[in-house]
Amino acid sequence: MKQKIMAICDTEEAYAFRLAEYVLEKGRFPYALHLFTEVEKLQKLAEREEIEILLIAESALRLLKEEYVKQKVMQMFVLQENEKQEREDLCYISKYQSPDQILQRIFISVEDLMDWTKQEGTANWEVKLIGMYSPVKRCLQTSFALTLGQMLAKKHKVLYLNFEYYSGLGQLLRREFSADMMDVMYYFQCAKEKLAMRLPSILQNINGLDYIPPIQSPLGLREVSGRQWAELCREIAAMGQYEYIILDLDDGMDGLFDLLRQCYKIYTITKEDSFAEAKINQYEQVLKFNELEEIAEKTVKCRFPVFQKLPPDLELMTHGELAEYVKSIMEEDIYGK
Repeated sequence: MKQKIMAICDTEEAYAFRLAEYVLEKGRFPYALHLFTEVEKLQKLAEREEIEILLIAESALRLLKEEYVKQKVMQMFVLQENEKQEREDLCYISKYQSPDQILQRIFISVEDLMDWTKQEGTANWEVKLIGMYSPVKRCLQTSFALTLGQMLAKKHKVLYLNFEYYSGLGQLLRREFSADMMDVMYYFQCAKEKLAMRLPSILQNINGLDYIPPIQSPLGLREVSGRQWAELCREIAAMGQYEYIILDLDDGMDGLFDLLRQCYKIYTITKEDSFAEAKINQYEQVLKFNELEEIAEKTVKCRFPVFQKLPPDLELMTHGELAEYVKSIMEEDIYGK
C-alpha cells in the first residue's frame, strides 16, 4: 500500500522550510511530505502521483498550470497572502499565522487527519531492501534492477539506488542531474533534520520508479562507508514513503557486505562459462570465511536465458523478454505465488 502524499509549495524558500519543519516535528505524520519551492517540480510530481493534500502559496498558485494537477490533487489549501480571496472555489488559509493554526485548519477539513489526531500512534510502514550484486560483470545486473523496480512500481512505492562507479544513467536517460547521492548523504550527516524536506527535490522518476541520481564521481563513493550507507537507507525507510528499496551494488564501494546484510533478499546473476563459475565460487568462499552465511541464505541465483533483443531505452524495460523473466521472478520470490 502506497502512503498518501501531502505537498507544500511556496517560492518563498525560508517560509516553506519553516512550515515543513514544523509538520515534521509533529512526529510520524500520516502522509509522505513533499516540499517544493519551484512550481514546475510540483507539476512533475502531479503527472505521476496522486496528491492527497496540497498546501500552496497564493503567489505560487498563479504560476501553476492547474490542468496539470487538478485531476491529481484531492484537497487543495491556498496560503492567502492578500486580504482579498480571489476565487470562491478554493479553500484559503491565512499564510501569516502560526504553523500550528495552519495545521489545525487542515486537520478540521481532512477526515484522515481528524482520525489521526485522536490516535496515539500511526501505522508502521515495513520497507524491504532488495540487493543486486554479482561478482560476474556485464551480466545485465542494472537492467534487471531497473526492470524489477519499474514493474514493482506499478503497484508499490519503490526507490532505486545505484552504487556503480560509472553508472552512465545520466547519458542513458538523456538527463542532467544537479544533485546526486552524495548531496543526500551530506544532508543525512550534517543536517539530518532537513533530509526529508530536501529529498523530494533531488529525486528523479522513471515510469513511476523513484531514484536518486548516482554519484557522479567515484571519489565520492570511496569516502562513504557501508555502515553509513546502511544508516541512510534506514533513515529513508523510516520516512515511510517506500515499500521497497532496490540497491544496485558494486565491488568498488566500501562496506559492500554491510549493505547486503540489510537486505531481505539478494539477487546474484550467474553465467554458464567457467570464468563466471570460478568468480561465484570464490565469492561464496569469502562469505563462508567471514561467517556471512546469512548473505548466502538470502541470495537467489539467477541464470538468465539468452535474450534475443533487449529494449533500446531504459524507459521501455517493462516490455520484452527480460520483463517476462522478471515477472516470473516477482511472482515466485516476491509475491510468493
